[in-house]
Amino acid sequence: MRLVIQRVTDATVRIDGSVHASIGKGLFILVGVENGDTVSDMEWLAAKAAALRIFNDEQGVMNRSVLDIGGEVLAVSQFTLTASTRKGNRPSYIRAAGHDLAVPLYEAFCERLSLLLGRPVQTGEFGADMQCSLTNDGPVTIIIDSRIRE
Repeated sequence: MRLVIQRVTDATVRIDGSVHASIGKGLFILVGVENGDTVSDMEWLAAKAAALRIFNDEQGVMNRSVLDIGGEVLAVSQFTLTASTRKGNRPSYIRAAGHDLAVPLYEAFCERLSLLLGRPVQTGEFGADMQCSLTNDGPVTIIIDSRIRE
């Protein structure tokens, strides 16, 4: 599994022109699920996202997590995070997990992160055509891949 985590002051997901989910200060997380990903990958990434210290403390040092600041989270599934661009100019998505694996792991990630934070995680809609807007604060963007844990 792969996450792209952005520290935001606000983020919104629209589907068919209507607001589907919206948050204030917190994390906007894109979630990509690959073939072979497991519950262990999901649990590791949820714990990492909850504890990631990318918010400033009183001294302006990134020393606080989204949990520490009482921030919100918006998690959106994005199969294009699995793209391979090795050959040619058209990305290949052959590594992207099918619905049978991707939907349960994405939903479990959101549920696990909600449990760790003690508050609901806002979500997109799996497979929908979504328009995402956000204000990246910093900018701060972190990429985490569960297959690279060292």
